[in-house]
Amino acid sequence: MALKKKIPFWQSKSLSEMSSKEWSAICDGCAKCCLHKIEDEDSNEIAYTNVACSQLNLTSCRCKNYTQRTVLVADCIELTKEKLASLKWLPQSCAYRLLNEGKALKWWHPLVSGKLETVHMAGVSVRGRCVSETDVSDIEDHIVTWPNEK
Repeated sequence: MALKKKIPFWQSKSLSEMSSKEWSAICDGCAKCCLHKIEDEDSNEIAYTNVACSQLNLTSCRCKNYTQRTVLVADCIELTKEKLASLKWLPQSCAYRLLNEGKALKWWHPLVSGKLETVHMAGVSVRGRCVSETDVSDIEDHIVTWPNEK
């Protein structure tokens, strides 16, 4: 008798059906959402920067104060199931965005690879490619185009 292969939760559930633990596990750890973006007031076009929130650990690509982030950083936006569709600035590689668009997680996603480091090894994360906002005087000097992104 053949064993039945279990389908991973991210393939068998919609984002809205996921538990809090499952929702959190969808984060790939790239930290692109923790970088400042500039929105053109006329065109609503988003420009990405390599300037990280002061709460981002630039090595681990994780928030230093995750549970207090929205208190410590006034413009920190908590990514929730309810807000997901309206967050047009999420990068194309974002796991939440991919699943919301009906696409598969990438090979480097920790849930697929089984390793937290693959997002960094694949060059998808901001590790080694960003600066803290505390070290920046003019954010417009830090506009970037990330590989594999528009």
